[in-house]
Amino acid sequence: MIVLGIETSCDETAAAVVDSDRRILSNVVLSQIDDHRPFGGVVPEVAARAHMEHTDHVIAEALEKAGVAFADLDCIAATAGPGLIGGVLVGAMSAKAIALATGKPFVAVNHLEGHALTVRLTDDVAFPYLLLLVSGGHCQLLIVEGVGRYKRLGTTIDDAAGEAFDKTAKMLGLGYPGGPLIEKAAEGGDPKKFNFPRPMKGRPGCDFSFSGLKTSVRRATETLEGTLEETVSDLAASFQTAVAETLVARTRNAVDMARASHPDIETLVVAGGVAANKAIGVALSDLAAQTGMRLVKPAPALCTDNGAMIAWAGLERFRLGQTDPLDFKARPRWPLDPDAPAAAFAGVKA
Repeated sequence: MIVLGIETSCDETAAAVVDSDRRILSNVVLSQIDDHRPFGGVVPEVAARAHMEHTDHVIAEALEKAGVAFADLDCIAATAGPGLIGGVLVGAMSAKAIALATGKPFVAVNHLEGHALTVRLTDDVAFPYLLLLVSGGHCQLLIVEGVGRYKRLGTTIDDAAGEAFDKTAKMLGLGYPGGPLIEKAAEGGDPKKFNFPRPMKGRPGCDFSFSGLKTSVRRATETLEGTLEETVSDLAASFQTAVAETLVARTRNAVDMARASHPDIETLVVAGGVAANKAIGVALSDLAAQTGMRLVKPAPALCTDNGAMIAWAGLERFRLGQTDPLDFKARPRWPLDPDAPAAAFAGVKA
């Protein structure tokens, strides 16, 4: 079984081909970072126009590298939400056009499910498992019970972790994207120099909040005794450590909650762009060792947005007989657990 996956939900134009033997036959990602860097973040209109310009040739390159033609594909999968709706529409419409022209089935993939299922492509992880999904737009803890079956334990009530990294990097004058720049700046810094808060630590439940941490960084930059350049490494290291300890504290609660309802759960999966951060990875590894969980994390290239995760999620759904009509509507918001109770102040990020 061979599937083409298309991903255009944010600022990467991506396409990939995977097969049912868990082989990534190709994985082409065209980054738009240079287009958005002058603005300090992703501009939806700029992103959508870039997707329109590049999607066709990215798909063609993915097929060429995989050594397959449209006739060899079993289905066409594309992100149909959540994300910046202009970009989502470009990828979804491209996939629908290919499906219509070739007579192949179309599978609409939830972008978050792409992240959630990547470890089944890379490590063949069995259900159920506990998932920490940390990216620029989402920060959630979920029990992954099966394809399309998710139980949300916690979510962000304000900023996602990746969003906090980007905004903090901007305050520190590091530029965009914030995650890798803060990680690099933190390498020579003192993580104990600034006593930033660990939001929600010690409270019951698994919800996240990073807006107060971001505010503390801003206040620290406004009251520095020296120059920002002299202390940027310490600020970055202290912020990064605060995020890592916050993620660990909330995930520890989630482990207890997950085991209460699923005594057989033994794997902790971390996915999403922030999962590529080494310091956070070390902190979560320590947590896994302390709680007797097995930590699994995809390779960094598969943590950030890519077409392989969408192709695999599409393949997982297709082999269960799940396809979608060509009039499937793209969605800017698409929760993995639509039955989860409303989270106070979370709004659309729930």
